[in-house]
Amino acid sequence: MVVIDGPDMGRATPLPAPPAVVVVGSDPSCDLVSSDPRVSRRHLEIAMGEAPGSYLVRDLGSRNGTHFQGAAITEAIVAPGATLRLGNSYLRLQLAPHDLALPPSARNRLGELVGQSLAMRELFAVLERAADSEITVLLEGETGTGKELCARGIHELGARRRGPMVALDCGSLPEGLVESELFGHVRGAFTGAMQAREGAFARAHGGTLFLDEVDSLPLTLQPRLLRALESRRVRPVGGDEEREVDVRVVAACQGDLGPAVARGEFRPDLYYRLSVLRVALPPLRARREDLGITVRELLARRGFDDPGEIAGPNLERLVAHAWPGNVRELRNVLDRALALSPGARSFAQLRLHMPGDHGQLASGDGLRVDTQLPYADAKQHLLDAFERRYLGELFARNDGNISATARDAQLDRKHLRSLLRKHGLID
Repeated sequence: MVVIDGPDMGRATPLPAPPAVVVVGSDPSCDLVSSDPRVSRRHLEIAMGEAPGSYLVRDLGSRNGTHFQGAAITEAIVAPGATLRLGNSYLRLQLAPHDLALPPSARNRLGELVGQSLAMRELFAVLERAADSEITVLLEGETGTGKELCARGIHELGARRRGPMVALDCGSLPEGLVESELFGHVRGAFTGAMQAREGAFARAHGGTLFLDEVDSLPLTLQPRLLRALESRRVRPVGGDEEREVDVRVVAACQGDLGPAVARGEFRPDLYYRLSVLRVALPPLRARREDLGITVRELLARRGFDDPGEIAGPNLERLVAHAWPGNVRELRNVLDRALALSPGARSFAQLRLHMPGDHGQLASGDGLRVDTQLPYADAKQHLLDAFERRYLGELFARNDGNISATARDAQLDRKHLRSLLRKHGLID
């Protein structure tokens, strides 16, 4: 039993053999002690079920209840992989982890991904083997960690590399258009459908379909996606005939989908179908030794082929930054530096403008009002500084997870995304 989200994230306890049970609660005598204030002293107990591989979960009369797949339960039989919600915490029953025992890859690049750290070479080793198969892959990682680049790397290394690679960002589409974008539509299917259009599945026939932010898919659409994955057939919106598609799917989300399954926001059968192989991408702050090689690569893509040694005060400033936006944020910083340093001939000569360098209210400072500006402009500058600092710190605290940041800020996710773009925290 592992806490996958909440104040005790990472805490775990083994499930003993029958007839012993595991008790979860805030009381110090419990087997798994929770600091979540919404968890009761003795909240629930778990025991082995009668059927092999099953578990009996029983709520112990808790104040806020135990939830499974979005519904409150008093008693339920669950299987390994089940996620339970207790207060503000999410717990998963899972098999003890086993190492894949894969040696790190010898390469320091895979497609457009670069990295020489152990974390990246281990990632490359997994992606190399994933490319050799046809299994569905679920990429998990913060914004800017390179999930689409991973998908393209899998595609380019695999047998489908001669076919198309189609990417669809589910999180950026209006809810009413997602179905059409996935499966296509016939002429006259809805207002504005002046001609028939192929969906992403049809366009990716013979190749790879990358579904980014798959956790944003409306619950009502998830059964259709599951059926398409299982049957390899799609029917366009407004159409009567189905079409066979030969597609390898790589999906991505910003974090663990388990809590969304527990809240009833994501279908468990679709989750299990997508997560045949789950791959976690390391954030940039966890592999700062890759900053040098990544900076050199990003500068080369901008035509700055000979930046000299990537070292000195500029590199020290990069190493000291938290990078909530990961490599995407680093790319923005370098693009800004190139624009502000037209005469620079080396990395050392670049004028790095780090997020928060200007217009930020430092801790302990009072309001910095520029009385040289008109009232409206001065007020807007102050509001921008507040937004930049508030969102930047909250985004970093949530490890670059947009959904978690939106919940904490009590903002609509799409509105938050526009604010993060406004202040350069994401693209």
